[in-house]
Amino acid sequence: MVKVSKFGGSSVSNSNNFKLVKDIILSDENRKVIVTSAIGKEKDKDNKVTDLLYLLYAHYKYHVNFDNVLSTIKDKFMTIKNELNLKIDLEKDFNEIIENIDLGEEYIVSRGEYLTAKMLSEYLGYKFIDSKDLIKFGYNSKVDYDLTTKAINALIKENDKVVIPGFYGSYPNQKICLFSRGGSDITGAILSRCLNAILYENFTDVDGIFMASPKIIDNPKMIDELTYDELRELSYMGASVINEETIYPVQIANIPINILNTFNKDNKGTLIKKDAKGMNNIITGVAGKKDFISLNITKNKASNKIDIISFALDILKRNKVSIESIPTSIDSFSIVVEKSSIEKKLYDIISEIKSNEDVIDLSIDDNLSLIAIVGRNMVYKPGISAKLFALLGEEKVNIKLISQNTQELSITIGVDNNDFTKAIKAIYNGVIL
Repeated sequence: MVKVSKFGGSSVSNSNNFKLVKDIILSDENRKVIVTSAIGKEKDKDNKVTDLLYLLYAHYKYHVNFDNVLSTIKDKFMTIKNELNLKIDLEKDFNEIIENIDLGEEYIVSRGEYLTAKMLSEYLGYKFIDSKDLIKFGYNSKVDYDLTTKAINALIKENDKVVIPGFYGSYPNQKICLFSRGGSDITGAILSRCLNAILYENFTDVDGIFMASPKIIDNPKMIDELTYDELRELSYMGASVINEETIYPVQIANIPINILNTFNKDNKGTLIKKDAKGMNNIITGVAGKKDFISLNITKNKASNKIDIISFALDILKRNKVSIESIPTSIDSFSIVVEKSSIEKKLYDIISEIKSNEDVIDLSIDDNLSLIAIVGRNMVYKPGISAKLFALLGEEKVNIKLISQNTQELSITIGVDNNDFTKAIKAIYNGVIL
């Protein structure tokens, strides 16, 4: 039986945390496959190694001296090496990094995970295996699961206990390919799927997933169990404990995920699986994001609405703008998108949509927040929407958008950015508590 255990950057931010990680790993003989992020922040005003590596490459690219940045990065690794009495030759590794800096940003940035994993493997007495030899991408930057599964089974099953750097793999030509930020989570999920692990453990610096953001709600309740689908909904709408792309690889193989706290090892954390039965709450959680734009389009009454929607969506697709929601009425519809994805080309897109003779009006609302109320038990409890709207009405929060599918897993509402915090507090205090 194999557990895949991934440790985030805060878990390996200094030598004391390396010791905590070692104690956790050695306390369970099934923790045989370890994935690590790069060294994270040691304190609030500190810098993550990954951010420093991005900065180092930017200096190189624009012909700015990067000696100070490199020295800061080296100091972080050397301090941990010396305090743990490791034998790793970091000078050799850093010389190699600089010699190969023209391999590009993805190579340079990946060295944070690479060196952290090499140090952790030595400290644990585990075998180090480079992710570029395991996680195989196509030239479209998508994981090739057939090649990846073959590589993982060939290399890992030869070695009983291994440490693997997260966040990257390789293209067919062996050049480094990075996942999105937070991609070490995805590395662990892929390894779990390909090895058919009994559990994917994701160690971070919080006790689990909360029913609302602690930045908005003081001491929110923790979620003991939730389903993959609930987690995807909450992650997508801003619950940031785990990367949303992590869920698919383990969900398809029906492997549970356990979110755990490196610094509170007695806490059971949050368990994510296909069928969650640990909570009877009507609402599992609430999450949201600010800064969306709604394109509000009114069509000619005689024209076909489907044709106009398709016309507008084609324009957004060509401009690589992803869609969040499409609320409709008889003669009008809205297309909601993230502000950051459209603002540089907004007026060109508006002009192109208005060029259609069947579009008689187009207005925008660029001050919109989306909030998702998520809960697998809502389908069994009539009147949830009515209660939500009543609560928000009492707080004088105007609801600009409502979206819910027939499965009733989530209700998404749109409110003014200025009402975002007030709305989440009203929902949490009135429905969840």
